[in-house]
Amino acid sequence: MTQARAWQRMLSGRRLDLLDPTPVDIEIDDIAHGLAFVARWNGQTRGDYAYSVAEHSLLVEALFARICPTASPAQRLTALLHDAPEYVIGDMISPVKAAIGPDYGHLDARLAAAIHIRFGLPAVPTKALKARIKRADRISAWMEATRIAGFSDSEATRLFGRIESGLMEGLDILLRPPVEVRRDFTARVAALLDQMS
Repeated sequence: MTQARAWQRMLSGRRLDLLDPTPVDIEIDDIAHGLAFVARWNGQTRGDYAYSVAEHSLLVEALFARICPTASPAQRLTALLHDAPEYVIGDMISPVKAAIGPDYGHLDARLAAAIHIRFGLPAVPTKALKARIKRADRISAWMEATRIAGFSDSEATRLFGRIESGLMEGLDILLRPPVEVRRDFTARVAALLDQMS
């Protein structure tokens, strides 16, 4: 019996082993392309375009910057890349992750570590940094839930916690063609990498 294939050919030509990913096989263009085409909320959102993980990631980084105005470019890049493994494993809603169990978390962690190393970040962010990014992620989820996914404010608050409205001021949920989101995500990564060098 042959072993099931555990790698994916990326558009860059790289062959990414999902069980043993290496930083050398990770390219930002692959990440940006994949995330721009992965829909949040399993695509169950209002609008003419799916709300992509790439768009969500840009919003999380903007929220993180408001929560931590003195954050370093590396910390902001970590926030921007918080869902980067989803470029190959997709965005699973929490109930599906719970049904799969810890295997999903292990796969996500291996990919995240390789991605972080590839871009000069610590393989595993500190607990404090993770907590601040998670806070931004929950605010983004609350915004998405109430603005495009059909949740009431009270229902979203039960799921994602009470949100400080001032952190959301002037920010919106953008629904754009994947090519535009991919371009902006790639440009933001490049800008942060420039600031890190």
